[in-house]
Amino acid sequence: ELLRKLMEAEGFTVNPNAPQFQFFVRQHYVDFLNRDRDSGGLQFWSQGIDACGANAQCREVKRVDTSAAFFLSIEFQETGYFVYRVYQAAFGDISAARPVPITIQEFLPETQQVGRGVVVGVGNWQAQLQANKTAFARDLVTRQRFTARYPPTMTASAFVEALNQNAGGVLTPAGRDALAARVAQAGNTPTARADALRTVAEDSDLAQREFTQAFVLMQYFGYLRRNPDDPPDQNFNGYLFWLGKLDQFAGDYRRAEMVKAFISSIEYRRRFGQ
Repeated sequence: ELLRKLMEAEGFTVNPNAPQFQFFVRQHYVDFLNRDRDSGGLQFWSQGIDACGANAQCREVKRVDTSAAFFLSIEFQETGYFVYRVYQAAFGDISAARPVPITIQEFLPETQQVGRGVVVGVGNWQAQLQANKTAFARDLVTRQRFTARYPPTMTASAFVEALNQNAGGVLTPAGRDALAARVAQAGNTPTARADALRTVAEDSDLAQREFTQAFVLMQYFGYLRRNPDDPPDQNFNGYLFWLGKLDQFAGDYRRAEMVKAFISSIEYRRRFGQ
C-alpha cells in the first residue's frame, strides 16, 4: 500500500496487476543512472523481485541483487564510475583526511553530463557515450583547478607522471613514456592532455584497483545522497568500516551485507517517508 501511494505521488498510474516493486526499481534508475526508467528494464527488474511472491527471504535477496546490479551495470560503470576514475587520475584523494577523490556535489552533475542521452542497448549509445566522455575530459582540463595544478608550462613527461601517481602507478614504464611522447608530440595542448587523462582513467588496472572504494562510496552517493562524512556521520568511520567489510569478504557484497544494510537503513527509508 505504501509503495502504491509513493508511486502515485510520483505521477505513476498504478496498475494493480503490475509488479509491486516498480517504485523500488524506478528509484534506482534515478539514483544510480541519473535518468528515468526504460520500460523494458523496469519490467525486468521489478518482475524478478515480484516473482518471489510471499517468500520474504527470496524478496530480500532479490532486492539486494537488483540494487547491486545498478552499480555493476555497464551504464553506471561507463558513466558514474568513469567520472570517479577521472577525478582519481586528475586529483587523487582529496586529502589525507578525505580518502576519496570526489564529492557528491561534483559527482552528480559530472555523471549527468557523461550519461546524457545514453541508454545502453538503445540507438547509437556507444558513439554518444564516447562523445560525452571526450567533451567532459576536455572541459575538465581547462578548469582553473586543473590548470593551477598542471600549468601549461609543465612538461608532458611530468604531467603524465603526476596523473599516473594519482592513479596509483597503474601505467607500465613503457606505457607512461609512450603516453608522455604522444602529449608532447601534440604540443601539450588541452586536447592532448584530455586524451592522456582519459587514457589513465580508463586503464584496466585503475578500474580494478579502485572498484571496492568506489562501490562503498556509491552507497552513500546513491542511497543516502550525501558524502560519507556529512551529518549524521561527520567523519569517514562508516565509509572505512564498510570498506573493511567488503575487503574482508573479498568484494562479496552479499556476505558483507553492505547493500542490504544501506537499502534497509532508516536514513534511506526516510527519503521516501517510511
